[in-house]
Amino acid sequence: MDNYAIADNFTLLSKLMDIHGENSFKSKSYASAAYTIEKLPAQLADLPADKISSIKGIGDAIAAKIQEQLNTGQLTLLTEMIARTPSGVVEMLHIKGLGPKKIATVWKDLEVENIGELLYACNENRLLLYKGFGAKTQQNIKESIEFYLGNQGSYLYAQIAPYAQALTTKLQQHFTEHHTLLTGDLRRHIEVITRLQWITTIDPGQLQLYLTEGDYAFISTVNNTSTFKGKENEILEFTHTSAEKLYYDWFCGSCSETFLEAWTSNYQPAADIIFTTEEAIFEHAGIAYIPPYLRESANILDKAKTRSLPDVIVPSDITAIIHSHSKWSDGVNTIEEMAKAAIAKDLQFLVLSDHSKTAFYANGLNEERLLAQHEEIDALNQKYAPFKIFKSIESDILNDGSLDYAPDVLASFDVVIASVHANLKMNQEKAMMRLLRAIENPYTSILGHMTGRLLLSRNGYPVDHAVIIDACAANNVVIEINAHPRRLDIDWRWVELALEKGVLLSINPDAHSVDGYDDVKYGVLAGQKGGLQKHQNLSSFSLEAFEAFVSKQQAKRR
Repeated sequence: MDNYAIADNFTLLSKLMDIHGENSFKSKSYASAAYTIEKLPAQLADLPADKISSIKGIGDAIAAKIQEQLNTGQLTLLTEMIARTPSGVVEMLHIKGLGPKKIATVWKDLEVENIGELLYACNENRLLLYKGFGAKTQQNIKESIEFYLGNQGSYLYAQIAPYAQALTTKLQQHFTEHHTLLTGDLRRHIEVITRLQWITTIDPGQLQLYLTEGDYAFISTVNNTSTFKGKENEILEFTHTSAEKLYYDWFCGSCSETFLEAWTSNYQPAADIIFTTEEAIFEHAGIAYIPPYLRESANILDKAKTRSLPDVIVPSDITAIIHSHSKWSDGVNTIEEMAKAAIAKDLQFLVLSDHSKTAFYANGLNEERLLAQHEEIDALNQKYAPFKIFKSIESDILNDGSLDYAPDVLASFDVVIASVHANLKMNQEKAMMRLLRAIENPYTSILGHMTGRLLLSRNGYPVDHAVIIDACAANNVVIEINAHPRRLDIDWRWVELALEKGVLLSINPDAHSVDGYDDVKYGVLAGQKGGLQKHQNLSSFSLEAFEAFVSKQQAKRR
């Protein structure tokens, strides 16, 4: 081992000791040793043992640990410390602005164990509740995490879509005599993107010259596909084609493998046919146009044959904000600010769902504060009528599946959203028990973010989706499509089954600020992939229809 590797081990050991709150004198001695070792003019491996222990700032104890690393390539104490620390907590040390003391607070007080969860906590302003975390610090940490995650090669749809669109426009404006069309997973609205893909008529050499003069590194051109890497490790693939084959290649690139295999088995056109639009491909096949976001399974072809494709939801179908958080818990804005922002978007109502009392980390509301909040809502409803704010809560599903208020308190809400926020490390049996008991609670109106997943950060707890969907159908419980681009939970792959079972869904932004309202569009994209129509979506209800829904929910409680 060279000096730098040994120094790095001591530096990491020192930081992990600080995170665990161990002897600060020892942790400082390791940090000091690391600094000393980095500055040494000679390699430790070339020095005799007695020389190492005599180096100022080293001493016998640290010299022994240096010798251990030189002999074995490992530092036992560090290995043990790493084993005691969640890997996500260790990874936090890569985030600029997060020192060991702040990481200790995040891990032990906020109960966050990886950087994805931490990013979500920043979005919900949870760090502001702890000493040493101001708004500026939280924003810096958020930006550092986003930069770090951006270098890992996988991106949320919401992160990469603007970048892809901007590059497409740039290429179209530069190569005006050519076509460059986005395709692949992005065009199909897949929630996590690992590569961006285009179909283009640009010559490979011309494209390579143009992109390498910018921020892109050329990787290869194989089988008419040129691959580049951007400065943040994004992979870009350009499939070169002719003007005659452009639209058919664009179509093929915008299908899942399963769909494309079924298509080519039934509708393979003659090689000499030239299509001038994508719609013409479907006209030639004699079936209805299938948008890219529905080109996933083979059975969608049967619906296209009979012209029975769903008239899927679009952003303009959203009439309300359901599931939002105000300053009363962990939101940024006052209730009035949130109402005014909704009115400015021509929405009909707002369902305010702050965190419940068990969510201490999110400044959850106890019974006394709830009364005060409800008084404020009553006053605002008089002020802004006919716009209406509904009294709701995001009630924590406790370990035994119960909700965290007494029945008389739950009865004071128009709508109760039940969600799991704590003790997420469960096996399927435990998770199903908690969820099913909450669904069966007559006060539960909506099941929030069903699996608790955070895309690219945390897998959801294991659930039997079909059983939960059946339970929601039986108990008249709505299933949320949490529209936050890091959640998108329920997964769109289960939307079709929910609709078949007659379960109402609700595209909800889980907004912690008025800016969070805009996340609704990502929920709409997920809903589209599942074939969701506006009459099947609670947040597309008119005010009158929603009031009828509330009345039915209240009748369920009796």
